Amino acid sequence: MTEEQKSRVKLPPVQQVSIVVKDMDRAIEYYSSTFGIGPFRVIDIDMKGVLLRGKPVRTKIKVAFARSGPLQIELIQPVEGKNIYTEFLDSKGEGLHHLGFQVDDLDGMLAELAKEGIQPVFYHSLPQLGAAFAYLNTDKIGGVMFELIEQKTREKRER
Repeated sequence: MTEEQKSRVKLPPVQQVSIVVKDMDRAIEYYSSTFGIGPFRVIDIDMKGVLLRGKPVRTKIKVAFARSGPLQIELIQPVEGKNIYTEFLDSKGEGLHHLGFQVDDLDGMLAELAKEGIQPVFYHSLPQLGAAFAYLNTDKIGGVMFELIEQKTREKRER
């Protein structure tokens, strides 16, 4: 790799593979019975003040999580409101939506990426859970978005 080709922003290993689905129950049944993935933990999320391309939106989604070795498999079903997942279903149908990367400093990483001209297209902070995430518009090459996820430790939340 030449000096010019060296990466300017270094991401940690992929931690999560996320798939957008139309029918959560059907998807869980398929992945569980066909491939032995699971058990899945399903949660409903009502997101207020989520930023979609810089504008606040309210949306509801259903999310299911399971492990497959070191990777977390995430299924996402949009339930209500316009969001990045409804856009995906409308344009591409069901399928691989993003790869998730666990980062220690989401704001710092976003600042570094901004220097490269990369802005989040979907951002939400969940202070009550000590978490925040941002989707990056990296799908123009390769067709897959990246999600940066920060899980704040208790010490970080109390600062």
